[in-house]
Amino acid sequence: MSEEFHKEEETRQRHRQRIEQMQRSKRRQMLFRKCITRYIPAAAGLFILSTLVFGTIKNFHDREEGQGFWGQQKSGKDTEEEEIIWREDTPGSAEGSSGVEGNPGAVNPDGPSGQEAGANTPDGEKVLQDEDLKNHEEGKYSAGKTSQTRQIGDEILSEYAIFIDRDSQEVLAEKGGFTVINPASMTKILTVLVAAERIKEEDLEDTIIITPEITDYGYIHKCSAAGFAKGEEVSVRDLFYGTILPSGADAAVGLAVYVAGDQDAFVELMNEKLKELGLSDTAHFTNCVGVYDEDHYCSAYDMAMILEAALDNELCREILSTRIYTIPEKEEHPDGLEMSNWFLRRIEDKEYGGKVLGGKTGYVDQSGSCAASFGENGGKSYICVTVKAGSPFQCVNDHALLYNEYGK
Repeated sequence: MSEEFHKEEETRQRHRQRIEQMQRSKRRQMLFRKCITRYIPAAAGLFILSTLVFGTIKNFHDREEGQGFWGQQKSGKDTEEEEIIWREDTPGSAEGSSGVEGNPGAVNPDGPSGQEAGANTPDGEKVLQDEDLKNHEEGKYSAGKTSQTRQIGDEILSEYAIFIDRDSQEVLAEKGGFTVINPASMTKILTVLVAAERIKEEDLEDTIIITPEITDYGYIHKCSAAGFAKGEEVSVRDLFYGTILPSGADAAVGLAVYVAGDQDAFVELMNEKLKELGLSDTAHFTNCVGVYDEDHYCSAYDMAMILEAALDNELCREILSTRIYTIPEKEEHPDGLEMSNWFLRRIEDKEYGGKVLGGKTGYVDQSGSCAASFGENGGKSYICVTVKAGSPFQCVNDHALLYNEYGK
């Protein structure tokens, strides 16, 4: 009897334990459901909020460092207008991919100092010797590397750069400076030079009607424009300033049409000028705007020599040095039309040795943000060209650093 009682008691005890275990499990499940219901939405909200805060901080940091620029919205001084002005020849699918294939500016990683190898580009770097510096009759615009030429390293973010002493005609420092690249809208330095050499001062007030032919080229290739309207009567002088300050494709093509009748004929004059400057072995242009093309190329050195030649032309020097130019109000522009050289206005904010007096920017995917500038320090004159920075702010910083480091 007692044994049967104990067995039943053990059975009841095990039953109670199972019931208690089930009850504890149920309470845990209920508690878990309450946590999900009560705390998960708050946690999710906190996660979303922290993600937004982190993204905002990172975006602000990136903007300060010039990263992610071409995502295209700025505040304060960094206006959308400024970014469009700099990123003038914005490449779409019609202008080629940004990959290495078919890109004259692509670097051969196995070559020395970014040496270029490509079907449409010359092999190796062009290095001028001391005797070349002495031969000013054939090569008036030339500069050579010397034993004192320094190699620029990672202190700048641009992939290619060259810094030249205009007085001694020496390359003070370079970084792939003789590698063939696409010059983007730095091209327009040669555009205004070729035009200026064929236009008399008294002809600057001549006018030209802005036709669809003039505006369509820039529209098709998604270039920036000076802002001239179709059918507008524009002076030749305004075309010059519109080509450089806002990097207007409409102004550049307008100059080409005025000088040569059409852009193709004008480009022939540009290539003739390259030959005259002794640059035709490594430089060839296919348009007067700077739109990407495999056969549109030069080196940073070539662009420096083009800028050097432009500085000897009084009109070109004046235009390249101008910060703001305003076309008075008229029917097409009731409030007038103001044009700005944002590179000059931006680099003035930097602390560096000397003073940058003028310059021209450029952008295509294949060349990144690039610029050619001229300046002075301690009574000496310099030319600086950089190519393939990740943003215009990096480009400006690189120029300021190079003037500070080598312009002494």
